[in-house]
Amino acid sequence: QVQLVESGGGLVQAGGSLRLSCAASGRTFSLFTMGWFRQAPGKEREFVAAIPGSSGRTDYADSVKGRFTISRDNAKNTVSLQMNSLKPEDTAVYYCAARSVILPITSDYQYWGQGTQVTVSS
Repeated sequence: QVQLVESGGGLVQAGGSLRLSCAASGRTFSLFTMGWFRQAPGKEREFVAAIPGSSGRTDYADSVKGRFTISRDNAKNTVSLQMNSLKPEDTAVYYCAARSVILPITSDYQYWGQGTQVTVSS
């Protein structure tokens, strides 16, 4: 079992920045691919970014490429999402998620946090 707790959400003006963090506990953190997802009101949850367990290429949704950066600190069991040049359409609840590295990349994420609200005003 893995417990995930997000923090860092809030209200920001368009063009501003926020940094989300997710603290993980329960199992060896480096054995999990970590992802960020978001869900806006009335919309389905969508992928934002992912980072492998220890090394490898990060992945981003086209809508956030060049603006968001995902990173992790395996010594501190944390994953972060630096969000720059925020737009009103980035407004959503952001979720941290974990998936075992032994699972295929097409597998669903196994563990989810409770989410943190990000609101970008125009």
